Amino acid sequence: MVHERFAAPRPVGAGFILQPSGLDVLDGLGLTPQVEALGQRIDHIFGREARRGRVVLDVRYSDLKRPRPAIGIHRAAMFAILYEACVEAGVDFETDREIIAADAGRLIDSAGRRSAPFNLVVDASGARSAIASGMGVGRRDLAWGALWTTVPWPGAPFDPTALQQVYLGASRMLGVLPTGVLPGAPDAPLATFFWSLKTEIWPDWHALGLEVWKDHCLRVWPELTPVLDAITDREQMTLASYGHQTLARPVGERLAVLGDAAHCTSPQLGQGVNMGLIDARALADALTLHRDLPTALNAYARARRWHVRLYQALSLGFTPFYQADGRLLPWVRDHVLGKVARLPLAPRLLAATVAGVLLDPRAPPSAHGAAARP
Repeated sequence: MVHERFAAPRPVGAGFILQPSGLDVLDGLGLTPQVEALGQRIDHIFGREARRGRVVLDVRYSDLKRPRPAIGIHRAAMFAILYEACVEAGVDFETDREIIAADAGRLIDSAGRRSAPFNLVVDASGARSAIASGMGVGRRDLAWGALWTTVPWPGAPFDPTALQQVYLGASRMLGVLPTGVLPGAPDAPLATFFWSLKTEIWPDWHALGLEVWKDHCLRVWPELTPVLDAITDREQMTLASYGHQTLARPVGERLAVLGDAAHCTSPQLGQGVNMGLIDARALADALTLHRDLPTALNAYARARRWHVRLYQALSLGFTPFYQADGRLLPWVRDHVLGKVARLPLAPRLLAATVAGVLLDPRAPPSAHGAAARP
């Protein structure tokens, strides 16, 4: 049974990238063909500095040891695919009920009601999970966030197979991601546009006026005209604020925590959805391998420990080079990291990092410390 706080299950947010690591999970569920039909193939991620046009990021999935493109997809499309799969599998949904705690398999909602005990509670309620916040690790709010919106695909000169980004130092980052189409609208391709900012200046942005902001964006990235023409109301833009949290143990009594509820961070490496998918597969594998629930939960925690910690550390370390005040870090990014990325073997390492396959989570569970198959 799925418990949902909204009156009806629905998606929230714009587009994202399904990395090869996440696509591998969808392969096992038989859902990749539906994703490919609605999403847009992404072959590379490209970023340049606004003032001089210097290329400072060029990640190509063809550089992977096992090449595989990513897929840009809108959350509404991904939601439709997963929701239909759940309905076909006979999953029950209980809506309009906000769960705030779990106690030995019992759910407690915002009205104080306690459920009958479940064999296992899986918390996948996101970065602001009330259940995870009670597990001893506080969320650290990050100073930077982004404004996001969905627009019609702008066409040339934008590359339909690339996430393209432009940086003004590290204080502004603008990006355009092709996200395919929505169900029932095969001839209306979409893109997600985002603009980073400090969350504390959100009220200033809102008061500034849309046209002033558009002029600023065009000075940074003149080709954005068709993207910005599609934004006619400030309410089309949604503010996303970010935080960093990593549970030391994403399990408790009859409880497993998945995705951003267990490990949220800045989205600079684009791993959030993919890490959640990998968590789900690791939990399913552990439950299949072990009949005893505490043993299975321990195996799940072990299987995900080092992959999660690596990517949490990488994201925390790289974020300041793309979202920060000052000039030093963007100078290092533009003049040092860009050159390092062109050294032998660096393209493969960078592609593997972005693809989510460092400490490859696609390996058998026993390779990550889980108990071997009997």
